[in-house]
Amino acid sequence: MKAKEYTPDQERTARYAKALGHPARIAVMCFLARQEQCYFGDIHEELPMAKATVSQHLKELKAAGLIQGEVESPKVRYCINRAAWDEARQLFGAFFGRCVCTKETCCE
Repeated sequence: MKAKEYTPDQERTARYAKALGHPARIAVMCFLARQEQCYFGDIHEELPMAKATVSQHLKELKAAGLIQGEVESPKVRYCINRAAWDEARQLFGAFFGRCVCTKETCCE
């Protein structure tokens, strides 16, 4: 039996959803959305967790393309990847806009 293939939009939506699937990563994105750019230390000061944990969350967000990081030795500067931010907003908007049920609960 052949496995069902997913659309490119479904793949990208799932990639963004996975990257945003932890409250700490949502907090990082909210913090970065309020900044033009900031350094790792700024993010670490904002979040109540160990540096290694912050690094892991930044790595996940960067791998999904939602943020960008640039090394300015010895620091790393981060910012929102605006193209990915806009794409994620469109994909999630389309996803959540698909529900055709107009009742408060569809199971009635």
